[in-house]
Amino acid sequence: MKKNLKPGTLCVQGGWQPKNGEPRMLPIYQSTTFKYENSEQMAKLFDLEASGYFYTRLQNPTNDTVAEKICQLEGGVAAMLTASGQAASFFSIFNICSAGDHVVSSAALYGGTSNLFTVTLKKMGIDFTLVDPDLPAEELAKAFRDNTKAVFAETISNPSGVILDIEKFASLAHRHGVPLIVDNTFATPVNCRPFEFGADIVIHSTTKYMDGHAAAVGGCIVDSGNFDWMAHPEKFPGLCTPDDSYHGIVYAEKFGKGAYITKATAQLMRDLGSIQSPQNAFLLNLGLETLHLRMKKHCENAQAVAEYLEQNEHVAWVNYGGLKSSKYHALAQKYMPNGTCGVIAFGLKGDRETAIRFMDSLKLVSIVTHVADARSCVLHPASHTHRQLNDQQLREAGVSPDLIRFSVGIEELPDILADVEQAIQKAYC
Repeated sequence: MKKNLKPGTLCVQGGWQPKNGEPRMLPIYQSTTFKYENSEQMAKLFDLEASGYFYTRLQNPTNDTVAEKICQLEGGVAAMLTASGQAASFFSIFNICSAGDHVVSSAALYGGTSNLFTVTLKKMGIDFTLVDPDLPAEELAKAFRDNTKAVFAETISNPSGVILDIEKFASLAHRHGVPLIVDNTFATPVNCRPFEFGADIVIHSTTKYMDGHAAAVGGCIVDSGNFDWMAHPEKFPGLCTPDDSYHGIVYAEKFGKGAYITKATAQLMRDLGSIQSPQNAFLLNLGLETLHLRMKKHCENAQAVAEYLEQNEHVAWVNYGGLKSSKYHALAQKYMPNGTCGVIAFGLKGDRETAIRFMDSLKLVSIVTHVADARSCVLHPASHTHRQLNDQQLREAGVSPDLIRFSVGIEELPDILADVEQAIQKAYC
């Protein structure tokens, strides 16, 4: 396929390139295993001496084709699908970190990611320092240690709507010889391309805007190919020293720019098995075909809803990068000039019960755990997705008790606004 195609064209035609007589639509390779003519062919696959498919837990043609489309959208060199966004977050860190290592992470995180880092990975011996992403670089630099192996952040945080200064974090990471890993789920590559601003690894919960229909759980990891692992071999022995489980292969030497994804596939997926099903990858591809159209509508609707909320007398505050009043407006214009996403964070005047009355009064907008699909939905993170965090952790993550996460869908704007207006009125009856 031609290089430098526009994102919308890649959404529709990236990845699957059928040859003469092949199906125009990406097939579902719903098979656990693949046949070969002789033992030597299979042996070369297990030795990573040849490319191909032998067991879907490691790789599958449907999955790889969809991963390639996302890779093209992000401008990376290699990508892999995972069973969920949580699996992508875990793999992205565990691929280069082990017991005794340390990671600097933005504190403005999805609650599940925060728990993964500070509880589960801590049990595995990996320590995390959560930092306020708005701090100046000289303050953030104090969080780094000799054993720091990566920096992690979300381009738009879930649910607080903090927009990351990607270049600031990339510069800090590279100054300390480690990669910047960013979760680009909310912005998607349609609205933000983190590699262009210095990020090294991008992950996604494809369950959200990429799928767009709340039909299939999934995740993705994309490598820019720009981080030089061999420049810091002492920091990344998993990539820069022989892997005894694969006959002494040194991934960074043998696979070059593809080292990170090859190791994650050959080693982590082999042992942990968090593979996305071919059926889900097929559904994800259907969603990707309209991503560029949906994101434009999400952003248009969200901008109008945010402006309405900002003017409403019952609304205490609104955080949406598209608003000129937002402290993140300049960053939004720099990194996401075509729009941010459809998710708004806001609070109503009153207490937690006020927020609950508002949500319970909505009719068109649904209360669901999910976020970022075609249908408008709402959530109270302190009571739901972030309820495992204590008050201090909530504040560090930018989640106040009154925060309402409003994921604006692609319905007709007047219907969305009418539902919000009547719900606010009932909340104050």
